[in-house]
Amino acid sequence: MKTVILGSGNVAYHLAKAFTEKNIPIVQVFGRNEAALKEISSLFNIPHSTSVLADADLYLIAVKDDAVAIVSEEITKKDCLVAHTSGSLPKEILKGNYRKASFYPLQTFSKTKNLVYEEIPIFIESDDAGDLEILKNLAANITEKIVLSTYEKRKYLHLTAVFACNFVNHLYARAQQLADEQQIPFEYFWPLIEETTLKIKELPPKEAQTGPAVRNDLRILQLHEELISDENSLEIYRTMNQSIKKMYEL
Repeated sequence: MKTVILGSGNVAYHLAKAFTEKNIPIVQVFGRNEAALKEISSLFNIPHSTSVLADADLYLIAVKDDAVAIVSEEITKKDCLVAHTSGSLPKEILKGNYRKASFYPLQTFSKTKNLVYEEIPIFIESDDAGDLEILKNLAANITEKIVLSTYEKRKYLHLTAVFACNFVNHLYARAQQLADEQQIPFEYFWPLIEETTLKIKELPPKEAQTGPAVRNDLRILQLHEELISDENSLEIYRTMNQSIKKMYEL
Protein backbone atom coordinates (compact mmCIF):
# COMPACT_ATOMS: atom_id res chain seq x y z
CA MET A 1 0.00 0.00 0.00
CA LYS A 2 1.41 3.38 -1.04
CA THR A 3 1.41 5.84 1.85
CA VAL A 4 2.18 9.56 1.94
CA ILE A 5 2.65 11.63 5.08
CA LEU A 6 1.60 15.27 4.80
CA GLY A 7 3.42 17.43 7.32
CA SER A 8 6.93 17.95 8.64
CA GLY A 9 6.44 18.60 12.36
CA ASN A 10 6.86 16.37 15.39
CA VAL A 11 4.04 13.94 14.62
CA ALA A 12 5.03 13.58 10.96
CA TYR A 13 8.64 13.03 11.98
CA HIS A 14 7.77 10.25 14.43
CA LEU A 15 5.32 8.55 12.07
CA ALA A 16 8.03 8.48 9.41
CA LYS A 17 10.54 7.14 11.94
CA ALA A 18 8.18 4.49 13.31
CA PHE A 19 7.16 3.19 9.91
CA THR A 20 10.72 3.20 8.62
CA GLU A 21 11.96 1.23 11.64
CA LYS A 22 9.32 -1.41 10.86
CA ASN A 23 10.16 -1.45 7.14
CA ILE A 24 6.82 0.05 6.16
CA PRO A 25 7.46 1.98 2.93
CA ILE A 26 6.48 5.65 2.81
CA VAL A 27 6.50 6.95 -0.76
CA GLN A 28 6.70 10.64 0.18
CA VAL A 29 6.62 13.29 2.87
CA PHE A 30 4.85 16.38 1.62
CA GLY A 31 4.58 19.88 3.04
CA ARG A 32 5.69 23.50 2.92
CA ASN A 33 8.72 23.53 5.22
CA GLU A 34 11.56 22.57 2.89
CA ALA A 35 14.20 22.36 5.61
CA ALA A 36 12.11 20.14 7.88
CA LEU A 37 11.11 17.91 4.96
CA LYS A 38 14.76 17.53 3.95
CA GLU A 39 15.62 16.46 7.49
CA ILE A 40 12.98 13.72 7.47
CA SER A 41 13.94 12.73 3.95
CA SER A 42 17.64 12.39 4.73
CA LEU A 43 17.17 10.60 8.04
CA PHE A 44 14.68 8.02 6.80
CA ASN A 45 15.41 7.90 3.06
CA ILE A 46 11.94 9.07 2.05
CA PRO A 47 11.34 11.26 -1.03
CA HIS A 48 9.95 14.70 -0.23
CA SER A 49 8.23 17.52 -2.07
CA THR A 50 6.73 20.94 -1.43
CA SER A 51 4.87 21.12 -4.72
CA VAL A 52 3.96 17.79 -6.34
CA LEU A 53 1.93 15.35 -4.24
CA ALA A 54 2.74 11.72 -5.00
CA ASP A 55 0.08 9.19 -5.95
CA ALA A 56 -0.87 6.99 -2.99
CA ASP A 57 -3.52 4.72 -1.55
CA LEU A 58 -3.36 6.30 1.91
CA TYR A 59 -2.59 9.89 2.90
CA LEU A 60 -1.85 10.65 6.57
CA ILE A 61 -2.25 14.34 7.44
CA ALA A 62 -0.04 15.24 10.40
CA VAL A 63 -0.22 19.04 10.67
CA LYS A 64 -1.54 21.60 13.15
CA ASP A 65 -5.30 21.43 13.67
CA ASP A 66 -5.97 24.79 12.05
CA ALA A 67 -4.19 23.63 8.88
CA VAL A 68 -5.83 20.22 8.45
CA ALA A 69 -8.74 21.39 6.28
CA ILE A 70 -6.50 23.51 4.02
CA VAL A 71 -3.90 20.78 3.61
CA SER A 72 -6.58 18.20 2.87
CA GLU A 73 -7.56 20.20 -0.22
CA GLU A 74 -4.17 19.33 -1.73
CA ILE A 75 -5.44 15.76 -2.18
CA THR A 76 -7.51 15.57 -5.35
CA LYS A 77 -7.44 11.82 -5.88
CA LYS A 78 -10.87 10.27 -5.31
CA ASP A 79 -10.05 6.58 -4.97
CA CYS A 80 -7.95 6.85 -1.82
CA LEU A 81 -8.15 6.91 1.96
CA VAL A 82 -7.25 10.09 3.85
CA ALA A 83 -6.80 10.16 7.65
CA HIS A 84 -5.80 13.02 9.91
CA THR A 85 -3.92 12.52 13.18
CA SER A 86 -5.76 15.12 15.27
CA GLY A 87 -7.34 14.31 18.60
CA SER A 88 -9.82 17.17 18.46
CA LEU A 89 -11.15 17.30 14.90
CA PRO A 90 -13.87 15.22 13.23
CA LYS A 91 -12.92 13.28 10.13
CA GLU A 92 -15.47 15.41 8.25
CA ILE A 93 -13.05 18.35 8.47
CA LEU A 94 -11.25 16.76 5.52
CA LYS A 95 -12.18 18.44 2.23
CA GLY A 96 -12.44 16.10 -0.72
CA ASN A 97 -14.35 13.27 -2.36
CA TYR A 98 -12.04 10.60 -0.97
CA ARG A 99 -12.72 8.23 1.95
CA LYS A 100 -12.19 9.94 5.31
CA ALA A 101 -10.82 8.64 8.59
CA SER A 102 -8.76 9.51 11.66
CA PHE A 103 -5.55 7.92 12.95
CA TYR A 104 -4.81 9.42 16.38
CA PRO A 105 -1.66 8.38 18.28
CA LEU A 106 -2.09 9.34 21.93
CA GLN A 107 1.34 10.63 22.87
CA THR A 108 3.40 13.80 23.24
CA PHE A 109 5.89 14.10 20.41
CA SER A 110 9.22 15.93 20.26
CA LYS A 111 11.75 15.32 17.52
CA THR A 112 14.64 15.19 19.97
CA LYS A 113 13.05 12.56 22.22
CA ASN A 114 13.06 8.87 21.30
CA LEU A 115 9.84 6.97 21.94
CA VAL A 116 8.87 3.34 22.43
CA TYR A 117 6.27 3.18 19.69
CA GLU A 118 4.98 -0.20 20.83
CA GLU A 119 3.56 1.47 23.95
CA ILE A 120 1.60 4.19 22.15
CA PRO A 121 -2.15 3.61 21.78
CA ILE A 122 -3.56 4.55 18.39
CA PHE A 123 -7.24 5.40 18.05
CA ILE A 124 -8.73 4.89 14.62
CA GLU A 125 -12.07 5.89 13.15
CA SER A 126 -13.79 5.24 9.84
CA ASP A 127 -17.32 4.57 8.63
CA ASP A 128 -16.07 1.81 6.35
CA ALA A 129 -15.15 -1.64 7.69
CA GLY A 130 -12.57 -2.15 4.96
CA ASP A 131 -10.85 1.14 5.76
CA LEU A 132 -10.80 0.26 9.44
CA GLU A 133 -8.92 -2.91 8.56
CA ILE A 134 -6.43 -0.90 6.49
CA LEU A 135 -5.76 1.43 9.41
CA LYS A 136 -5.65 -1.42 11.93
CA ASN A 137 -3.12 -3.29 9.82
CA LEU A 138 -1.00 -0.18 9.44
CA ALA A 139 -1.08 0.60 13.16
CA ALA A 140 -0.34 -3.04 14.03
CA ASN A 141 3.11 -2.64 12.52
CA ILE A 142 4.13 -0.27 15.31
CA THR A 143 1.87 -1.04 18.29
CA GLU A 144 -0.48 -3.63 19.72
CA LYS A 145 -2.58 -0.93 21.37
CA ILE A 146 -5.13 -0.24 18.65
CA VAL A 147 -8.55 1.08 19.66
CA LEU A 148 -11.61 1.72 17.54
CA SER A 149 -12.99 5.11 18.48
CA THR A 150 -15.50 7.80 17.61
CA TYR A 151 -15.12 11.55 17.38
CA GLU A 152 -17.13 12.00 20.57
CA LYS A 153 -14.78 9.71 22.48
CA ARG A 154 -11.66 11.17 20.84
CA LYS A 155 -12.57 14.70 21.95
CA TYR A 156 -12.50 13.55 25.55
CA LEU A 157 -9.31 11.58 25.00
CA HIS A 158 -7.62 14.75 23.82
CA LEU A 159 -9.05 16.86 26.65
CA THR A 160 -7.84 14.32 29.21
CA ALA A 161 -4.43 14.28 27.55
CA VAL A 162 -4.17 18.06 27.97
CA PHE A 163 -4.76 17.71 31.71
CA ALA A 164 -2.45 14.69 32.07
CA CYS A 165 0.38 15.98 29.89
CA ASN A 166 0.33 19.62 28.83
CA PHE A 167 -0.82 21.05 32.15
CA VAL A 168 1.51 18.81 34.14
CA ASN A 169 4.47 19.77 31.96
CA HIS A 170 3.62 23.45 32.44
CA LEU A 171 3.78 22.89 36.19
CA TYR A 172 7.23 21.33 35.70
CA ALA A 173 8.26 24.49 33.85
CA ARG A 174 6.92 26.66 36.68
CA ALA A 175 8.71 24.45 39.21
CA GLN A 176 11.97 24.83 37.34
CA GLN A 177 11.56 28.61 37.36
CA LEU A 178 11.27 28.53 41.14
CA ALA A 179 14.28 26.24 41.41
CA ASP A 180 16.35 28.39 39.06
CA GLU A 181 15.52 31.54 41.01
CA GLN A 182 17.00 29.93 44.13
CA GLN A 183 19.88 28.30 42.23
CA ILE A 184 18.59 24.83 43.06
CA PRO A 185 19.46 22.24 40.37
CA PHE A 186 16.20 20.97 38.93
CA GLU A 187 17.69 17.49 38.66
CA TYR A 188 17.19 17.15 42.43
CA PHE A 189 13.48 16.82 41.68
CA TRP A 190 13.79 14.11 39.02
CA PRO A 191 13.44 11.17 41.47
CA LEU A 192 10.33 12.82 42.92
CA ILE A 193 8.82 13.31 39.47
CA GLU A 194 9.65 9.74 38.44
CA GLU A 195 8.16 8.27 41.63
CA THR A 196 5.01 10.34 41.21
CA THR A 197 4.59 9.00 37.68
CA LEU A 198 5.32 5.40 38.66
CA LYS A 199 2.96 5.56 41.63
CA ILE A 200 -0.15 6.20 39.53
CA LYS A 201 0.47 2.93 37.69
CA GLU A 202 -0.26 1.17 40.98
CA LEU A 203 -2.65 3.59 42.68
CA PRO A 204 -5.49 5.75 41.33
CA PRO A 205 -4.21 9.36 41.25
CA LYS A 206 -6.80 10.41 43.81
CA GLU A 207 -5.43 7.86 46.30
CA ALA A 208 -1.83 8.77 45.50
CA GLN A 209 -2.27 12.46 46.36
CA THR A 210 0.02 13.87 49.04
CA GLY A 211 1.05 17.38 50.09
CA PRO A 212 -0.09 20.25 52.31
CA ALA A 213 -3.43 20.83 50.56
CA VAL A 214 -4.70 17.28 51.00
CA ARG A 215 -3.62 17.47 54.67
CA ASN A 216 -5.17 20.95 54.95
CA ASP A 217 -1.92 22.19 56.49
CA LEU A 218 -2.77 25.89 56.60
CA ARG A 219 0.58 26.95 58.05
CA ILE A 220 2.56 25.52 55.14
CA LEU A 221 0.07 26.77 52.57
CA GLN A 222 0.39 30.30 53.94
CA LEU A 223 4.19 30.05 54.09
CA HIS A 224 4.36 28.94 50.46
CA GLU A 225 2.15 31.81 49.33
CA GLU A 226 4.48 34.26 51.08
CA LEU A 227 7.47 32.77 49.24
CA ILE A 228 5.97 33.14 45.75
CA SER A 229 6.74 36.52 44.20
CA ASP A 230 5.43 35.83 40.70
CA GLU A 231 1.70 36.62 40.47
CA ASN A 232 1.00 33.97 37.83
CA SER A 233 2.67 31.26 39.88
CA LEU A 234 0.82 32.42 42.98
CA GLU A 235 -2.51 32.22 41.17
CA ILE A 236 -1.69 28.71 39.96
CA TYR A 237 -0.64 27.67 43.47
CA ARG A 238 -3.90 28.91 44.97
CA THR A 239 -6.06 27.43 42.19
CA MET A 240 -4.41 24.02 42.45
CA ASN A 241 -4.73 23.93 46.22
CA GLN A 242 -8.40 24.90 46.07
CA SER A 243 -8.99 22.15 43.52
CA ILE A 244 -7.26 19.59 45.73
CA LYS A 245 -9.23 20.70 48.79
CA LYS A 246 -12.50 20.49 46.91
CA MET A 247 -11.73 17.00 45.62
CA TYR A 248 -11.13 15.80 49.16
CA GLU A 249 -13.86 18.03 50.64
CA LEU A 250 -11.52 19.76 53.04
